[in-house]
Amino acid sequence: MSQIVPMISSGVAGPLGVLHLPRVWLKASLHAAGKIHPDYTVGCGYDKLTTDDLGIKWDDFYAFIKDTKPTYAQCEAWVAAYPGVKLTKADIYRHNANIRGYIHDDETRKSILATAGMADDGSCNPGAVDLNNIDDWAIFHAQELK
Repeated sequence: MSQIVPMISSGVAGPLGVLHLPRVWLKASLHAAGKIHPDYTVGCGYDKLTTDDLGIKWDDFYAFIKDTKPTYAQCEAWVAAYPGVKLTKADIYRHNANIRGYIHDDETRKSILATAGMADDGSCNPGAVDLNNIDDWAIFHAQELK
């Protein structure tokens, strides 16, 4: 069975403008299908931050993904229709600031850079979005290209 690296960045938003929502849709969809690469967790970190910031219960989101197998457009429509969802411009701005502003702890940063063969010399942006991209690329390279 395929073990797919979710190559949509947390720094990507769909039409609603919510960062990480396309990635959490992809990760949850891969997990529900038993196809996500084992190095990836689902339902915690940015995933839970995103559903929490939007006022969506994680279990409801995951059950929708698992039971419906929606396209991304269908996922956004479900999110927009979720009772009590927080999708004002201010809500989305705050959420996106949470995503962009998160900085990994030193141990996580060092581990990601070491796995990618990069020096931890301060030359890399320390934001979690950028470090997670580097991590995805390194895992993808090791699995598919090496």
